Amino acid sequence: MLGFVRGEELPQVLLTIGLAFIMADLSLVVWGGDPVSIPVPDFLRSSFTIGNLTYPEYRMFVVLIGAVVAAVLWYLQAKTRLGAIIRAGVDDIEMVDALGINIKRVFSGVFVVGAALAGLTGVVGGAFLSLYPGADSEILLYGLVVVIIGGLGSLEGAIVGSLVVGLLDTFGKALFPELSYFTIFGPMAIMLALRPRGLFGRI
Repeated sequence: MLGFVRGEELPQVLLTIGLAFIMADLSLVVWGGDPVSIPVPDFLRSSFTIGNLTYPEYRMFVVLIGAVVAAVLWYLQAKTRLGAIIRAGVDDIEMVDALGINIKRVFSGVFVVGAALAGLTGVVGGAFLSLYPGADSEILLYGLVVVIIGGLGSLEGAIVGSLVVGLLDTFGKALFPELSYFTIFGPMAIMLALRPRGLFGRI
């Protein structure tokens, strides 16, 4: 669907946002607008204690899932032939296509994997975050800040950016609740001014 705007970032963003609005309204019609919570599995309902720190087991389970997914994605991108094809296709799609590789099918597969990971994230995160109409926009806003800080097209940037945004958001809400939005968008504005490509953005 995005093939006719490939390489044009702004049309891609506008098109995908428009599709997201349409799908959100269709979901509202089909499933309604009541908040929904996904129950935590029984074997992960307890907490563990390290010194004076008590931490829910399910939160640690989520952290471990994120670490495993990040490690698998890094390995696929950096150490496999498929990752080399994807990176080459991003740099020069015509050259990869001329080598006889169906790069459009590869990119479609990458899109499917990304969508599946987004669905997995919704299920895992829905156990401690209520699911409600408009939650997608909030998550996408955080995702935008992560990409701007970390850098577009960089897996390492996505990992570092998500950690930075998560820490800034948590400490900002705890220490400066009246400035919670500034603690996120302030660093993003500084990054755009000083380093528009982000910390690990490709030049």
